[in-house]
Amino acid sequence: MRFNNKSGCIDVASWLPSPNADDRILPGYVNCLIIHAISLPPEQFGAKFVEDFFCNRLDECAHPYFKTISELRVSAHFYIPRTGDLVQFVSTHCRAWHAGVSNFRELDKVNDFSIGIELEGCNTKGFTDKQYRTLTDLSRCLMNVYPAITKNRIVGHCDIAPGRKTDPGPRFDWGRYKSSLQKSDSA
Repeated sequence: MRFNNKSGCIDVASWLPSPNADDRILPGYVNCLIIHAISLPPEQFGAKFVEDFFCNRLDECAHPYFKTISELRVSAHFYIPRTGDLVQFVSTHCRAWHAGVSNFRELDKVNDFSIGIELEGCNTKGFTDKQYRTLTDLSRCLMNVYPAITKNRIVGHCDIAPGRKTDPGPRFDWGRYKSSLQKSDSA
């Protein structure tokens, strides 16, 4: 897995550009990763609905739930389906719209300085070994590119939007993930 500094993209990722992004307030300033979980429809896996959602092409007639979210404009930098594949929607040089109303260490607008990684998942089911492997490889790569990202600066959506968000949920194994990063942490 390699990072292209010019494009802000990962070489092994499938590129599906999302219109739901804009310029960072402070270009190049990234100091945390936000881990999310999403499934569309809820608790169902394997379709391309997440990709469609982040690219504003979700067919609201495909499932009753989609009518409730079809007007939302959101994205993430990366998405890891249960197969362990990697999809990139937004260059890391840009701001993806993944965190919403959020706060990290007393700083609001977490989208301004973070990278969002979505895992295909939900609160009631565990994640796959392939997802953990891809997430670990991606995180290590990003930590090398953005040295301000340390293990203590990798959190869940639930941590930056408590009471509003629960993802990646109780089935995400933080201990397994963080121990796999094997990077010293001083922040």
